[in-house]
Amino acid sequence: MDIGAKIRAIRNRKKITIAQMCEGTGLSKGFISNVENNNTSPSISTLQTIANYLEVPLPYLLLEKKQHLRVVRKDERTTTTFNHLKIEHISSMGGLSLRSVEFPPGASIGDAHAHEGEECHLVLEGKICAEQGEDSVILEEGDSFSWNASVPHTVKNIGDCKAVVLIAVYSNTAF
Repeated sequence: MDIGAKIRAIRNRKKITIAQMCEGTGLSKGFISNVENNNTSPSISTLQTIANYLEVPLPYLLLEKKQHLRVVRKDERTTTTFNHLKIEHISSMGGLSLRSVEFPPGASIGDAHAHEGEECHLVLEGKICAEQGEDSVILEEGDSFSWNASVPHTVKNIGDCKAVVLIAVYSNTAF
């Protein structure tokens, strides 16, 4: 973990000198230099002081690089098909994923299925029927819904044109 380089990068981005940081945190120039060069490991309390001064949340200083901002360019997205559905994998991190699903007229995810996690849906185009357990609702462009995915559910395009649904899925396990 390269906490020191992260602290230095934030300090430099905010155009804060080491002298200003010393004054604002009460820490010595030598100590801050050692922290930024990863020659010492500050306590959580000291890291909190530094985070407060830099106006960043403490957990940000502890994140690994792979947990930072991730960008997927439009032309880098992967697309799969399933039951005549076009699924565009927009982005994912940890247990959270974002997908765009295109349903041709009459197409559905298939029989009601269940899996671990939660889902949020936004209908971007078309008219769909979402069913979960004994609940059934018709949704159109701009409507949204969410559910616990451990209850059997299905989505079907009931319109004459394609339907496009943006789906955010959170699960502790990949599916």
